[in-house]
Amino acid sequence: MMLKAKLCGMKTVGAARAAEGAGADFIGFIFWRRSHRFVEPEQAARIVEAVPHVKKVGVFVDETPEVVNLIARQCHLDFVQLHGHEDAAYAEQMEVPVIKAYRYGDGFSAEAANAYPAAMILVDAYQEGAAGGTGTRFDWQRAQREVAAVRKPVLIAGGISEANVGEVNAIFHPFAVDVSGSLEVHREKSAERIAAFMAQIDKINGRN
Repeated sequence: MMLKAKLCGMKTVGAARAAEGAGADFIGFIFWRRSHRFVEPEQAARIVEAVPHVKKVGVFVDETPEVVNLIARQCHLDFVQLHGHEDAAYAEQMEVPVIKAYRYGDGFSAEAANAYPAAMILVDAYQEGAAGGTGTRFDWQRAQREVAAVRKPVLIAGGISEANVGEVNAIFHPFAVDVSGSLEVHREKSAERIAAFMAQIDKINGRN
């Protein structure tokens, strides 16, 4: 199975075009105002128009279902990623497929993930007081067995870079990896880092 890549935290057309051009499968937009990667829906909609070939994901944290669906329509999102305490009844109100994020070390359960009405499951690092996007990795070796019990496509996030994405793939054989911080210089996406990361993905997939 080919490893897919989701490059998250897009804020500019240039960064999104760099991601699409380098072969990213998904790009993500953070619609949580407490994140330094927050992007206004109007800006995200402009970026979406510039990158027609990559799948678009909107990341939300305990937002109202009505607002999530409104932004999903406004920005033509392919998926919404739920990073808060959204329950199954909440997810069932979504108008596009759901990626449900869990934080390993915060009571992660493959059984709960399997039961949740989501198209995909994302496993991130747990850090108290943070909803995700911390750039820290969880104990991959310890998590391997529990994550393997998830019967849906799994994305692994948290502290992933070009230096260790091969290790992530070897341990989990995930559907995709989700990266953001390792692609940045001074908190802004770097076209060079995006290209270098995607070159590593291509290497893993035997494309170079």
